[in-house]
Amino acid sequence: MIIGTGSDLCDIRRIQASLDRFGDRFKQRCFTELERARSDRKPNPAESYAKRFAAKEAMSKALGLGLRDGVAWREIGVVNLPTGQPTIQVSGRTAERLAALVPPGMAPRIHVTLTDEPPYAFAMVILEALPATA
Repeated sequence: MIIGTGSDLCDIRRIQASLDRFGDRFKQRCFTELERARSDRKPNPAESYAKRFAAKEAMSKALGLGLRDGVAWREIGVVNLPTGQPTIQVSGRTAERLAALVPPGMAPRIHVTLTDEPPYAFAMVILEALPATA
């Protein structure tokens, strides 16, 4: 059962401007340590950061919150599976909100897709509730 969807389009140039202006302060405010390490290794870090920024926005929309009510940027982290497929890990109040959306006896699954076509990055998130396995 689908319990939420969200999408976001982000201008890579805007993220580059934030990186240029605020540098590490921007990175540490908005991104997890793992996201920073992965993005900083890329040939164009701004593209990677923009996709992750869009994913955070899309996730907050899928939760029905936006980035408010105590939900913090770093509580939403884009991680990649060994196959390279992106997914999202949540913590803190974001994890509490996700848990509140999931019906009893079900478990959440987060689907995310990321893409970019400079100067834009796009992310879509689908939240699904599946029967919990014993």
